[in-house]
Amino acid sequence: MKITRQKHAKKHLGFFRNNFGVREPYQILLDGTFCQAALRGRIQLREQLPRYLMGETQLCTTRCVLKELETLGNDLYGAKLIAQKCQVRNCPHFKNAVSGSECLLSMVEEGNPHHYFVATQDQNLSMKVKKEPGIPLMFIIQNTMVLDKPSPKTIAFVKAVESGQLVSVHEKESIKHLKEEQGLVKNPEQRRRKKRKKISGPNPLSCLKKKKKAPDTQSSASEKKRKRKRIRNRSNSKVLSEKQNAEGE
Repeated sequence: MKITRQKHAKKHLGFFRNNFGVREPYQILLDGTFCQAALRGRIQLREQLPRYLMGETQLCTTRCVLKELETLGNDLYGAKLIAQKCQVRNCPHFKNAVSGSECLLSMVEEGNPHHYFVATQDQNLSMKVKKEPGIPLMFIIQNTMVLDKPSPKTIAFVKAVESGQLVSVHEKESIKHLKEEQGLVKNPEQRRRKKRKKISGPNPLSCLKKKKKAPDTQSSASEKKRKRKRIRNRSNSKVLSEKQNAEGE
């Protein structure tokens, strides 16, 4: 029975790896219901998950899941301890926490770019996850972990990609990476933001009062000499005219 479960898990992992780029370490997003089921079934997640998936795994959760477990009280104290030992992934509900199921669903939106697995016992959350293509789903049944087979939505999406009707997120990322390597598209980290010119105030030097120019002593002295020469010339001309008049008489 254990061998057949691992065969199915290997088959499903190969499907998600080839079509959606799922790779090690496998990031498993846990909610409170999955932690509680693991506690009741005495499942050692850190030891058994890597053996079942035949690869390195990372147990993850979110702040909203931890907050939800805290509000539910002592009945889920053991599940809260399991969740607290997981890596906490940043969710978009930093200020206002939401329910754990809503938070996990938001983490796998827009094509599940981080390749998360969703581990839950919540049937409503499982149905919503199956409506989104490319999200591996895990649950616990009869005290054993199970990786669910790809949903019909996921299989239909893969067929559409193969027929050329759609392009998967994994293919978009690989195309973008190739373009960046060939220099066709600039890496956004290398783009320099244009610096906006700061609106500067008036030049402080222009605000100063203009200094009055000191009078030029040399020019004033030369002007005085010219005036004196003119006066002398006038006086000499008067004397000459008077002599001429006297001689004429």
